[in-house]
Amino acid sequence: MTSAADGPRGITSVLVANRGEIARRIFRTARSLGLATVAVHSTADARMPFVGEADAAVELPGNTPGETYLRAELIVEAAVRAGVDAVHPGYGFLSENAGFAQAVIDAGLTWIGPPVDAISSMGSKIEAKKLMAAAGVPVLAELTPAEVSAVDLPVLVKASAGGGGRGMRVVTRLEDLAAEIDAASAEALSAFGDGTVFCERYLAAGHHVEVQIMADQHGTIWAVGERECSVQRRHQKVVEEAPSPLVERIPSMRPELYEAARKAAAAINYVGAGTVEFLADDAGRFYFLEMNTRLQVEHPVTEETTGLDLVELQFAVAAGERLPADPPPTVGHAIEVRLYAEDPANDWQPRTGRLHAFGVGARHLSGTKSARGGEIVPESRSTPRLRVDSGVEDGSEVSPYYDAMLAKVIVWAPARASAAARLAAELERARIHGVGTNRDLLTWILRHPAFLAGDTDTGFFDKHGVGEPPTDDVVRVSALAAALADAAARQARTSLRVASGWRNLPSQPQRKSYRVGDVVHQVEYRLTRDGLVAEGNARLVESTPTRVVLEVDGVRRVFEVAAYDGLTCVDSSLGSISLTPVERFTDPARQVAAGSLVAPMPGTVIRVGVRIGDKVTQGQPLLWLEAMKMEHMIAAPVDGVVGELTVEAGQQVEVGAVLAVVGEDA
Repeated sequence: MTSAADGPRGITSVLVANRGEIARRIFRTARSLGLATVAVHSTADARMPFVGEADAAVELPGNTPGETYLRAELIVEAAVRAGVDAVHPGYGFLSENAGFAQAVIDAGLTWIGPPVDAISSMGSKIEAKKLMAAAGVPVLAELTPAEVSAVDLPVLVKASAGGGGRGMRVVTRLEDLAAEIDAASAEALSAFGDGTVFCERYLAAGHHVEVQIMADQHGTIWAVGERECSVQRRHQKVVEEAPSPLVERIPSMRPELYEAARKAAAAINYVGAGTVEFLADDAGRFYFLEMNTRLQVEHPVTEETTGLDLVELQFAVAAGERLPADPPPTVGHAIEVRLYAEDPANDWQPRTGRLHAFGVGARHLSGTKSARGGEIVPESRSTPRLRVDSGVEDGSEVSPYYDAMLAKVIVWAPARASAAARLAAELERARIHGVGTNRDLLTWILRHPAFLAGDTDTGFFDKHGVGEPPTDDVVRVSALAAALADAAARQARTSLRVASGWRNLPSQPQRKSYRVGDVVHQVEYRLTRDGLVAEGNARLVESTPTRVVLEVDGVRRVFEVAAYDGLTCVDSSLGSISLTPVERFTDPARQVAAGSLVAPMPGTVIRVGVRIGDKVTQGQPLLWLEAMKMEHMIAAPVDGVVGELTVEAGQQVEVGAVLAVVGEDA
C-alpha cells in the first residue's frame, strides 16, 4: 500500500456524518493524512469539542437525531456546500443506511464505507441470516412469533432492522410473548422506522464474540483478530477486549471463527471495515448474530493489539488501494470500557447536565504506528499504555438527545491481568465531576474475580449484580473533608484569622449536611485549641478550600475538594464521592406532594399505561420515557390510586417534572 504521507488518492477533504468521540477519532486520522475536515452538528452540539476541532462546520438546525443526524438530505447538502470529496459515517445514525450511502455516491462524493448492496443485504437481520446459512455460516434457527412454543423458551425477540439493544426483549413465559413482541416492535419502529421483529433461541449465558473484517476492492479479505464483548447491560456492550478469553481457552475455535467471518464477507462481496458478530457457548460452538457494515465502537482494542489504524485503512480501501495478503499478528491484550453518564444501581438511568471536570489519564492515542508505515507492533512490548477516545471535556454539556457514552477508555498490556489492573487504576484516579457515571461499576468489574478468570458471559450482571455503593465510612470522611474545605473557603473570604467554628469555650459543634443518593449525611465537628474534634477519630493536618489532609486511625490521606453550584466533589484514594449540600431551609415551591412520580431525566413520554382513577400496585409500570436512545419505565412508588396524571404520549418533560401522583384515594 502507499505511504500514509501520500494520503488516499483522490480524497483531500472529508465530512464526518456523526458526532462526539467517533467524530473526533476520525478527524484525528484525517489530519494525520493531511485531509481537511468538516463537521455537521445539531443546535445542542454547537459547543461540543468535535465541532471546534474540525476545519469547518455546518449546523443541522434542531436537537433530536430525527431533526439532525438522521436527515440524509441535509447531510449530503452540507457536504456539497462545504466542497468535500468524501463522507465518513462513523457508527450509529446513518452509518448502515443504504439510502444514505447511495445519496452520497449520487452526489459525486466518495463513500467511506461498504458497497450499497452489502449494506442492504445486512440491513434486515431476517434476510441476513438466510444469506449466511446459504454461505455455510452457522446460524441460530429463526422462529416466527406464531410458532414459538413452551419448549423453545427462553427466546429473544429482536428487531430486524438496527441494533444497539433497541427492540430486544427476553421472554421466559409464553403468556408474556405477545406483549413483549408489541413492545419490541414499537421500540424498533421508533428507533429505526421499521417495526419488524423475529424470535430466536436465547442463550442466557452466551459469549458475544466478533471478528473484525477488512476487505479491499481486489478480493482480499482480512480477519483482523477477534474481540469479546460479553459484559453487557440491556443488550448493549459495557466492556470489550481483544483477544477473546473464550477463544484463548479454546484455540481450535479461532480458525473456524475466522473462516466463518471471511465466508460472511465474501457472500456479500464486502469492501471496507466491518464486523461479523457471533454468539458462542462455553464449548466454543458459535452462531451468526449479525454483520455490522461499519466501524465498531470497540475498534480501538483491535487497533491496540495489531498496530493498525482501521480508519486510515478505510480511507485507503475507499480510494482503491490494495491490502497486503495477510493482516499483522495480534500482540498482547487490550481492554476497553465504555464510560457512560448513567446510574447502574437505578435501572441504568442516564444522567444529563454540565460536566464540570473531565480528566482521565493522558487523553491521547499513544504507542501505535500505521501498518502502512511498516511498523505494526506497539512501541513497547512490556509497558502498559492508556488511550482515551472522548467526546467531552471540561465544561461539556451532556444533553438528553443522544447516547449516554462520554468516552471509551482503553489499556493495552502484554497480558490480560495487567491490562485490567492498569485500566481499573486509571479509572479510579480519573477526575469526573458534575454528571453521575458508571465509573465505579467499571472498576468493580475489572477487579472482580469472575472477570479476571475470564468468566465473562452475557449473564455477568445477572450473576454478580452491579457492585456495592461506597461504604458509610468513606462517605462520612469525604463529607467531613468537604465541610472543612467549605469552612476554609468561608474563612478565606473574611478578614478573620481563626478557623470557622472556633470557640474560646466549649460550644455546639459545627454542622453541615450532604445528600448522597437518597441518604442525608450530617457532619459534626469542632475546631479547638487541641485541633479537630469529629466523629471517627480524625485529625486535621491541613485544610484549604480545595485540599484537606486528614489522619484517620493513624493513616494520612489527601482529599481534593471541588465545590460547584449545588455540588461538591471529593476525590481521594478511598474513591470519588459526589455530595449535594443540603440547604437548611427548603423552598416550599420546590416541594412535591407525597406519592409523586417525577421525571428522573429530561425525555419524551412515549407511552402512558394508566388513567386517572386506576388502582395500581407498587412497582406497576405507569408510563415510559425515552431519553438518550434508551427506554425507561416509571413505576408506581406505592399501592394506591392514580390521583393526577400530568403528561401524555409525545410530551417532552424536564428532569424533576411531576408526571403523576399516586395516593390512597382519587
